[in-house]
Amino acid sequence: MKKILLAVVLALVGWLLFWPVPIDPVAWQPPEAPRLEGRYARNDRFQDVALLARGTGTGGEDVVVDNEGHIYTGYADGRVVRLEPDGSKPDLLARTGGRPLGLDFDPQGRLIVADGYRGLLRIEASGAVTVLATEAHGRAFGFTNNVAVSDDGLIYFTDASSKFGPERQARDDILEHRGHGRLLRHNPDTGETRVLLRDLQFANGVALTPDQDAVLVAETGNYAILRYHLKGEREGEHEVLIENLPGLPDNIRSDGEDTIWIALYAPRNPALDALAPWPFLRKMAFRLPQAWQPQPAPHAFVLGMNPDGEITHNLQYQGPDSYHPVTGVDQHDNRLYLGSLTHDALAVHELPEDAAP
Repeated sequence: MKKILLAVVLALVGWLLFWPVPIDPVAWQPPEAPRLEGRYARNDRFQDVALLARGTGTGGEDVVVDNEGHIYTGYADGRVVRLEPDGSKPDLLARTGGRPLGLDFDPQGRLIVADGYRGLLRIEASGAVTVLATEAHGRAFGFTNNVAVSDDGLIYFTDASSKFGPERQARDDILEHRGHGRLLRHNPDTGETRVLLRDLQFANGVALTPDQDAVLVAETGNYAILRYHLKGEREGEHEVLIENLPGLPDNIRSDGEDTIWIALYAPRNPALDALAPWPFLRKMAFRLPQAWQPQPAPHAFVLGMNPDGEITHNLQYQGPDSYHPVTGVDQHDNRLYLGSLTHDALAVHELPEDAAP
């Protein structure tokens, strides 16, 4: 019996140490996570969010609202749905045949979709789906993620990871930390798709600044937002606009005036940060059952910042009854609409006058 037990233990240890895994991590040193105090202080401002369209679908990862207040989202089963302003009367706009993630409207009012599997799509009012792009510079998109369209019709979007697709989600790319993400621009008039930035750590949300002089991109794996200049003396250059965020930035969106909203998937995980300098330990963690791996906290978290990267809004609520994880955000009038990668509902929050910290 002892020999059998020893053999089992040795087999488990061997599996934990040497079983092949799809990730090849590199060491890196994240900055010390900021405490949830001061401008990031914990609060219960998201305690009163109202759920919309519960049961209509699961995984409305992003949400966008048109001028009439209609709500659009894409579900895990490939449906793109339009809802009334109160979340009622779901109307099937299209089925993409993939995983619709980021959404935005082009100047003609057509819906542009970043589909994790199918690439960059356009959906007409009739429901017709057109594939705009599936690769750039000879490399196919692996995880088309988020999108923002400028007033002149140019489409800015992210390929979160050329190695790990939506079936692996963000976890594998973040654990590996080799920078497989890209920020891209597609010109629908010419069909040209250009890579603006490469080697990003899980390139996620995209937003244009209110003056559209720059495009912002969330680097989930680096806890940062980058700014890429589109005009002026610094055209083609980029820098970190805000770094060392207190959580994992997901989709971002500008209100068109003075606020860029940042959906934080969850607060920073101390165990994940502690494993960052140790690639071998990250491989071991990957081999563990998923329930034993570092888990996101049940924490609704959205920040607002101005175009200079200064935090102006801080909305949170922690607990199993919170609307989490928040992965998409869009402001319409004084309402903040929220989407979630895993929830079976969307949510809406009335913005109070004291929303700023």
